[in-house]
Order: sequence, then C-alpha cells, then structure tokens
Amino acid sequence: MSPSSLTSCSVCWSSSSLLVSNAFVANEGKKMIGYPKGASRLRLVRASISSDSLIVQAARGDPISWPPAWMMRQAGRYMTVYRKLAEKYPSFRVRSETVDLIVEISLQPWKAFRPDAVMIFSDIRTPLPAFGVPFDVEDVKGPIITSPIRSEERLKALHPIELDKVHFVGESLRILRNEVGSGAAVLGFVGAPWTIATYIVEGCTIHTYTTIKGMCHTAPHVLKGLLCHLTQAVTDYIVFQIFDSWGGQLTLDMWEKWSKPYITEMVSKVKKACPQIPLVLYVNGNGGLLEHMKGTGVDVIGLDWTVDMEDGRRRLGDGIGLQGNVDPAFLFSPLPALTDEIQRVVRCAGHRHILNFGLGVLVGTPKEAVAQFFDD
Repeated sequence: MSPSSLTSCSVCWSSSSLLVSNAFVANEGKKMIGYPKGASRLRLVRASISSDSLIVQAARGDPISWPPAWMMRQAGRYMTVYRKLAEKYPSFRVRSETVDLIVEISLQPWKAFRPDAVMIFSDIRTPLPAFGVPFDVEDVKGPIITSPIRSEERLKALHPIELDKVHFVGESLRILRNEVGSGAAVLGFVGAPWTIATYIVEGCTIHTYTTIKGMCHTAPHVLKGLLCHLTQAVTDYIVFQIFDSWGGQLTLDMWEKWSKPYITEMVSKVKKACPQIPLVLYVNGNGGLLEHMKGTGVDVIGLDWTVDMEDGRRRLGDGIGLQGNVDPAFLFSPLPALTDEIQRVVRCAGHRHILNFGLGVLVGTPKEAVAQFFDD
C-alpha cells in the first residue's frame, strides 16, 4: 500500500509499488467455475482485458472465472535455490534486510511457478528497530528481544517509526514491481499489534503467552499503551496484508478487547489514506473468530486449514472475500488427491476467492506438488 514514496509519506506506500495493475477477467456470471480444462495460467494472463490485477479483482468481488493463487511462505526452505542462498548468507536479517537478496528471494518462486502474486521476503518483526525495539534472530531460539517491554519505564524507549530505517522494504517493492511487470501482484505484509506485542513482551517465541496474558490483568495500562503505539507505527509501515498470526491464541472476549480494536483502527486509517488498496486479514486458529473478524473492515479474510471452506462461506456470507485454505500437508499427497482438494476448496469458496494454503508451505514440500498447486 502506500504513498508514492517511503520517505515522503508515513501512512502507506503508493499502490503502484504494491500491486500489479494487470490481470485477466473472464465474465461468466457470478459463479466461479474453477480453472479451465487444459488452460495455461500464463496464456490466460497474457489474454488479460482488465487493468487491475486478478488479486484486486477477487478482493473486491468482480466476477472472475478462476481464483488467483499464491502461497503463504511462498519463498523459503522448501526450495533448493533458497537453501543454497541461505548457506551463503546464513543470517536471516541479512537476507531480509538487504535489497538485492530480498528481491532475489522474493522472485525465486515466481520464476519457478508463476503464481498470481509475489510476496516480498520479509518478516513481521522487521520494523521493530525503527521504533525503538532492537532484536536479533538466533538459529535455535529464533527472534530474541533482550529488553522486553513490561513496564511504563520501558514504554518510554518507544518512539515514532523512522521509515528511513526500513528503506530497504520500499526499495525492494519498487524493484519487484518493475521486475514482474503485469505478470503478478506484488504483496507486502505487516503484523497486527497483538501479534507484535507478544514478541515485544515475551522477548522470544513462546506458545503459552503467559506474560502478556497476565499483563491484561496486572498491567492493562502498560499493555494498552504498547498496543496504541504499535497501532500507529504499523499503520505508518503497512503495505498490504494485516497478519494476526497469534490472535487465535486468545479467547473471543480477549480478542475483542485486546486485538480487534487495534486492527479496526489500523484498517480505518489505511482505508482513509489509500481507499483503493484491498486488505487481507489472516488469524491463525481463527475458527471461533470468523464473524468477528468481518467487523474489522477488511476486504478479505484468510481461513486457516482447520476451518471448512464451505462452513466459512456460510458463516461470513457473500459480501466479503475469502482466502485459503488448502491444508499444506496435501502437497505431500499423490498429485490427483491434491487436485481434488483444490477443486473442492474452489467450489466451496464460490465467488470472491483467493486460492492459498490454510497456513504456510511446509519445509520439505515437493517442488512438483507446488507446481501442481499453481497449474491445476
């Protein structure tokens, strides 16, 4: 998303650096019929008659005959070419904060499979140092924040985001936009305030969230101060997709109080600044939250693989887009079984659908299965 340049506007980057403005549309009423038999995805893209990317068309509900497809964690360790590059550059932060490497890694799956979107290779923690939260990534422990924020005194370390410190993200998006041309949408993503707060408070990846959940009762004013600061910082940094990875770890009541209001505020501010940019919200473990996610104002809701797509569409209705939700484990199944599952998901999703996994592609996924996912 975003204003024209990273340094000239702090709310969002211009749409030209976010999405490709070219895709195809085939009007066949409002019923999506799935992928044409024997059709080539690339040939259909070349036959485009729309000025907007297929991702944008699907997000806003235009009648299309085939759902656009991309994968969460699209670039990564399942690809041999990525593993070789990671051996040469073992630091994750070097790989995700160096323009040439960001571009090279982001384009690896696009060159191999031609998905309908190129997701920038980045991390939801990337902007943290830009507003006063330094972190490192250790091979075994993962991201480490040596000075967690759990008190009013520590809150004082935070400051407005300095966008020049994440210049590599804006530069990479602009290069990617030029590299893929009209061949794909270019997507960015951010973490929702609650998810980012879990790392900042806990200090590392933890799956019990005892400290931050305890703060909801022992230091609610500190937690609210942190979430408010993150809401503004992430709004300023946001590019396209709001990612609430750990929101599903909250009860409905806690999500309504500690996550949803901040997501809703971000969406409202971004929509006001960039009304043409569609927003996708994904919450891992979101089966109990679907109807409540709809109230955030996003255009598309991503379903994780534990939610039945038909049930998700029934619960959310036809007035919002759905993304997902093939179980990534299906890519380890015989290819005909994968094809059947893709067709089932597409059929159940109906109109306004972006095909994706219900979680990221798994390490060790066969390359031929990924190719099949995009070719079916």
